[in-house]
Amino acid sequence: MTWRTAIRISSLPLLIAALGASASASSNAIEVKIVEKNGTYQLLRGGKPYHIKGAGIDHSDLTQLAAHGGNSFRTWAVDDGPIPAQQLLDRAHQLGLTVSLCLEFARERHGFDYDDPQAVARQFEETKARVLKYKDHPALLTWIIGNELNYGFKNPKVYDAVNDVAAMIKQIDPNHPVTTALAAFDHKALAVISERAPNLDFVSFQSYGSLYDLPKEVEKTNFSQPYFVTEWGSIGHWEVGKTEWGAPIEQTSSEKAENYKKSYETILEPQAHQAIGNYVFLWGQKQEKTPTWYGMFLDSGEKTEAVDVMHYIWNHRWPDNRAPKVSPIKLNEKTAPENVKLRSGMEYTAKIDVDDPDNDKLTYKWEIRYESTATQEGGDREEIPAVINGLISAPSKQQVKLVAPTQPGAYRLFAYIYDGHNNAAHANIPFYVK
Repeated sequence: MTWRTAIRISSLPLLIAALGASASASSNAIEVKIVEKNGTYQLLRGGKPYHIKGAGIDHSDLTQLAAHGGNSFRTWAVDDGPIPAQQLLDRAHQLGLTVSLCLEFARERHGFDYDDPQAVARQFEETKARVLKYKDHPALLTWIIGNELNYGFKNPKVYDAVNDVAAMIKQIDPNHPVTTALAAFDHKALAVISERAPNLDFVSFQSYGSLYDLPKEVEKTNFSQPYFVTEWGSIGHWEVGKTEWGAPIEQTSSEKAENYKKSYETILEPQAHQAIGNYVFLWGQKQEKTPTWYGMFLDSGEKTEAVDVMHYIWNHRWPDNRAPKVSPIKLNEKTAPENVKLRSGMEYTAKIDVDDPDNDKLTYKWEIRYESTATQEGGDREEIPAVINGLISAPSKQQVKLVAPTQPGAYRLFAYIYDGHNNAAHANIPFYVK
């Protein structure tokens, strides 16, 4: 597939009407481009090789990213993010960070109709205004047109719209490459993009457990273009084993950290000749199935072992003080794959094994939450299930007694371990009350 080709003839009337701006003569932009030599691709920024040490982030403390050795981050929106893009870009520049700025693009699964020319034209104009506003910022690295537009898509015209925006960006901003982020290595979407969106400079993939299959997919399909991996990290909640009642079994923070390290060392690093940039997910915290599944930090701000791993990857040394290491929870002497079922009102024991590399004094917090019943997909916002208080005795200990809730149904027990140096570990176990 060739991404840089002429604008489609069918797009020209729209583009001629929509364009009319050119790169500013007083631009502060730093030129970014992709070069290829003997099948090996490289990202250049200001004429020099630029190795991305990146994370997905849109509202967490950028200072910590820089302090741990990161040099770039990606966002998911310009106007709809928790921090205005101008403020985010300015702060990034102060810290020596670059930004792959995501231009929000409507999704079919949220009701947008790409057969509606007026709606598509409005989106084009809104996107153009965003590009004009930020194209000359020195922190800007690349543009991402939409996030996972392929997830559940049926109308291929979505990629006509992507192509029109990519062509517009090339006209008014020749300094920054343009991509779109796909959910996984999607054969159908890639075929549509090859046909309908040749103005993209490259594509990006978002893979979790399936990241381990990415090199095989690339080889099998003879995919020879450069790419970013714009999300990777924990194994997805759709990729893990489940209990008999359908609750996904989450890894501990230590198991996740090992997966981050393995993903980078066995997949991303060996593929660097083609995978020219990557952004680990998530440098922050969010609720998605659980409040701990994807975030590399707790909602209270403590970093987990996954951050230590990225510090090691980016700096070739471990941080001075590291997060505790934790084993899976045992509840009533069973682990999650053993399908823990409790009787309402009965008392049970839960325990966890923890080791701290620095022998720090550890503190514990245990809590029971209802199992999430959220049906959202694709990272859409979820409500965090409520905590059920009063069922755990001495919740600040390594081993606790708990009384099973009186209401039958699905629950989840969480354990958090803190070392007093802004580091933490976590684990949880689903259980069912009969």
